Amino acid sequence: MARVPSFILNDGSKIPSVGMGCVMSGSPGGGERVYDMCTKALKAGYRHFDTASGYANEQEVGRAIRDSGIPRSEIYLTTKLPNYHDKVQEMFEESLRLLDCEYIDLYLMHWPQTTTLGPAGTTITLQPDESPTFVETWKEIEKLVATGKVKTIGVSNFGVKLLEELLPHCTIIPATNQVECHPCLPQEELLDYCKKKGILITAYSPLGRGPVLMNDETVKAVADELAASPAQVVLSWAVQLGMIVVPKSENEERMAANIKIVTLSDDQMKTINGIHLQPGMHKSLLTYHKPDQTVFGWTYKQLGWNMTTGGTVPN
Repeated sequence: MARVPSFILNDGSKIPSVGMGCVMSGSPGGGERVYDMCTKALKAGYRHFDTASGYANEQEVGRAIRDSGIPRSEIYLTTKLPNYHDKVQEMFEESLRLLDCEYIDLYLMHWPQTTTLGPAGTTITLQPDESPTFVETWKEIEKLVATGKVKTIGVSNFGVKLLEELLPHCTIIPATNQVECHPCLPQEELLDYCKKKGILITAYSPLGRGPVLMNDETVKAVADELAASPAQVVLSWAVQLGMIVVPKSENEERMAANIKIVTLSDDQMKTINGIHLQPGMHKSLLTYHKPDQTVFGWTYKQLGWNMTTGGTVPN
């Protein structure tokens, strides 16, 4: 079984550097697919699972963990608050019930945006100055730690701007900030800022999306040098930079490879670091970007994301 490096969070707890991302395409939550994926992952040596209320599969993830027979203390389980920020306690208890795994290791504010139900059941996204703000939401999340049912708390999708607004109000500093991060979007400014504040970055979609990185000639050349897969190179690059990664794969062979971290030389790290500097490569690879430069109802400026239309980063 692969030996996965761990990182120490700012509260002293330990987190495996590689986890299994549980967001599923297709049918809501993935149903038995996610149960089967997590079961295979546990057999392959994964001990860190990253799900969310919004993924609609906490029940299946929890069932796979329980059915594995692996002691709960050996599993690291992350889930996330949905955008109903006026119901923090209620949403947390629902996740705890669905997972049915005694406690949650890491609970994240999935997005800084708050949504509420408007007339006729329509979903309305509140603006940053409307209550509950993300600062107010964080104060409610902090209260959960005293219950003993969650050990560590953090945020997700926060740019530097929002962290600068949040941190002065924190009794508990977020342990991690989960964001899209890969060689096309290395998040250098955010990574540097978070390191200074003692916040670890967790990279979601660490392999990007689609064939962009896996078919990249630069990545493939380094993979050949290391006798590794392109995915191993990209994941190892991130871990070597001090990031947690949560790739997703339902393929057992790729699953087994992704958890095996290799060591890149200084020159190889420099090579991968340079991918985003190639023309047209410095960008998000996800599809949640709207033509009006918004993501889930907030502008890039409100999110603190340095992007232009389509998630492209100006060099």
